[in-house]
Amino acid sequence: MAKYKRDDPVVTEDADEFEIKMGKKAKVLEDLPGVGPATAEKLKKAGYDSLEKIAASSPHELDEVAELGVETAKKTIGAARDALEMGYETADVILEKRKNIGRITTGSKELDNLLGGGVETMSITEAYGKFSSGKSQLGFQLSVNVQLPKEQGGLGGGVLFIDTESTFRPERIKQLAEAKGLDPDSILKNIHVAKAVNSDHQMILADKAEEVIKQFGIKLIVVDSMTSHFRADYVGRGALGERQQKLNHHIHVLQKLADSHNIAVFITNQVMDNPGILFGDPTVPIGGHVLAHAATYRLYLRKGKEEKRIARLVDSPNMPEGECIFKVTPKGVMD
Repeated sequence: MAKYKRDDPVVTEDADEFEIKMGKKAKVLEDLPGVGPATAEKLKKAGYDSLEKIAASSPHELDEVAELGVETAKKTIGAARDALEMGYETADVILEKRKNIGRITTGSKELDNLLGGGVETMSITEAYGKFSSGKSQLGFQLSVNVQLPKEQGGLGGGVLFIDTESTFRPERIKQLAEAKGLDPDSILKNIHVAKAVNSDHQMILADKAEEVIKQFGIKLIVVDSMTSHFRADYVGRGALGERQQKLNHHIHVLQKLADSHNIAVFITNQVMDNPGILFGDPTVPIGGHVLAHAATYRLYLRKGKEEKRIARLVDSPNMPEGECIFKVTPKGVMD
């Protein structure tokens, strides 16, 4: 049987080994076709350190990080999926798996009820609204609450906070922690903040988040805001297609992190006025259909009188549309 060239950087094994691997179920990365020790090391460094992550990737992703070649990458992914027996399963099995989903309290029972018990893990919760509607405040409150034990509405985990609008304020976090009788220094140390300078940097921060999640027990990712840099970096109709493609990739990376690590993702979003709407509320979120379809829960926040805020659940796979009123006070989010 013909052998592959040993000096070919794409190929890590000969044809005999390749075919042997194709005939058995993989248990570790090195068992996958096209993956030798050197390639396995490249994949692990890039965050693809399990069969589950290989199975959930695309051929072009693997080709980019490990120079496998697209065709070989397809076989690698196929073998990983076969090993994991990825396919159909009955709804009762899925229901059993969903019992592992956690929820983070917002601080308001009314808002928690609107969301079905709080901000849930393995999902993306989006809050959009005009300035001063409470989006960032809700992100700050969740960053404190997620560190509470489960019996108090938290998940006992840390936070990864991607700040794109220079709005992160540790002083506010300290104030919220003190209001709950928590040690502010301990709370602040569990929040890992990165300031994104543009949309590409924002995407890189999400791509590299896996390491931080594993190292520090992250249970919540906050992106405040999701669309600010994309809106600034891609101007005009000519750039709209590229913007939406990159935004689509970014949101799917966040969803993959949520699924693979059972963490919650909370994103805020900017809005604009739709000039085509003559009657009713012209406020619409940025990001178009890409973001609308990707977010599991969509909240529209509006400012009421004084400290009051109105939250409307616009979209959810299992909860009915509805509204509630909550307050944003110096002590935090509450009923």
